[in-house]
Amino acid sequence: MSSNTPAPDYDLDDRRELTTAEQVRAISDPLRTTLLGLLHERAATVTELAAAVKRPKSTVAHHVNLLVRAGLLRVVRTRRVRAIEERYYGRTARMFYVGLGRQSADGDTLPHDFNDFEVAAKESAAAYEDGRMRAFLRHARIPEERAKEFWRRVDQVIHEFDQLPRAGDTVYGFAVGLYPMPDYPTLPPASEDASEEDSD
Repeated sequence: MSSNTPAPDYDLDDRRELTTAEQVRAISDPLRTTLLGLLHERAATVTELAAAVKRPKSTVAHHVNLLVRAGLLRVVRTRRVRAIEERYYGRTARMFYVGLGRQSADGDTLPHDFNDFEVAAKESAAAYEDGRMRAFLRHARIPEERAKEFWRRVDQVIHEFDQLPRAGDTVYGFAVGLYPMPDYPTLPPASEDASEEDSD
């Protein structure tokens, strides 16, 4: 694929909130998330997806159909090959997310999506052993509004990464997160006596 070709090669929404238990369960399976990830690059047929993940076509077709029923995939174009019409599937949005409120449209609590960091830890193990992993972890005691504003800025970088043309030879994982840690140790407020000593 050309380095100037945008990814993917079909139209899709920027983001879509998952509002039903069926949708959250659909996106929580590792094979289905891999299929969704492959379709970030371009639309593909079940045959192409099965070859990429080295699984039987029947297995991949089952998972693709489940994602279609959940509204996460759709047929974006077709092509007739001899007497058979091949369907090319694409995502319905670049990003799927579960709202922090975690309430479905009918008021039920939505099931948990998978833990992205647990997935990233498994995926990144080989790169870590090979000395090729770039990672950074820091903690900051900040107000919730600052955390929200910081995440908005991170979200822009996520979308930038998501839309990079697929032109390289290596797939890179990119994991980010922001989470509260109520039990993390914090220093007590500095005493006035300490401030006075510092100024002497």
